[in-house]
Amino acid sequence: MSYERIGGAGLDYRLCAYDGSRLAFRGPKRELDEPYVAVLGGTETFGKFIPRPYADRLEDKLGRPCLNFGVMSAGLDAFASDLGVLSMAARAEVVIVQAMGAHRLSNRFYSVHPRRNDRFLRASDAMQRLFKGVDFTEFHFTNHMLRELAVRQPDSFVLLAQELQQAWVARMRQLVERLGKPVVLLWMADHAPEEKRGFAHVASAPFAVTQDMLEALKGQLAGCVICSASAAALARGEEGMLYAPQERQAALHLLGPAVHEEAAEALLPVVEGLFTRR
Repeated sequence: MSYERIGGAGLDYRLCAYDGSRLAFRGPKRELDEPYVAVLGGTETFGKFIPRPYADRLEDKLGRPCLNFGVMSAGLDAFASDLGVLSMAARAEVVIVQAMGAHRLSNRFYSVHPRRNDRFLRASDAMQRLFKGVDFTEFHFTNHMLRELAVRQPDSFVLLAQELQQAWVARMRQLVERLGKPVVLLWMADHAPEEKRGFAHVASAPFAVTQDMLEALKGQLAGCVICSASAAALARGEEGMLYAPQERQAALHLLGPAVHEEAAEALLPVVEGLFTRR
């Protein structure tokens, strides 16, 4: 698995595995025998199309190993249910957790695949009662399902979004408690968390995660870093990305290398401060 590709002729991610984990991480595989910072997150942390994601850039600036445990399309469930990655993160000196979307976790309305959290598995009885007349067998991915439900039954969708938000806060608290190490939460998006208000903005990444949800966690976190991409970084778009020609549309929906540089810069003083206080 070490040299598997994602997406053909673009960037070679050299996917690798670590003992005890069923997840596929970006390579090359790193040694775990010296102190390190663990970085958990989804597609942005993994760095799809990005030659040097923010974890690599932070490592250069910090002068300490920053191990990228980002997983493609992951939500919180991918990490909360994987004993291997929990063990590796718990051995780190500091853990950075990207704020991942609230739609990619199992909740009382629907369940997702435990590792591929973008995959919708099944709707509960409560979900079927909430969305009467919807045939859930037509959905395979959470993004597709939620877009359709928002259009078909917007009032019910609001109740679903509220459930996802509550589940996200509870799952984040559980993850921080399990890690037992200083945890820094990273908001990395093309907008600030306070901008996410109302029905129209719930779907912007990270899905349904709001300022109030970040505030609810602050008592448990060692830090909360907000990287809302600058206009200058967003204007650079996919500059510096590596992808096959057929992947360009997918690349346009992701944050580019310039935003990864801003995320590393934003994280640096907070993570440095945690080491300094020891």
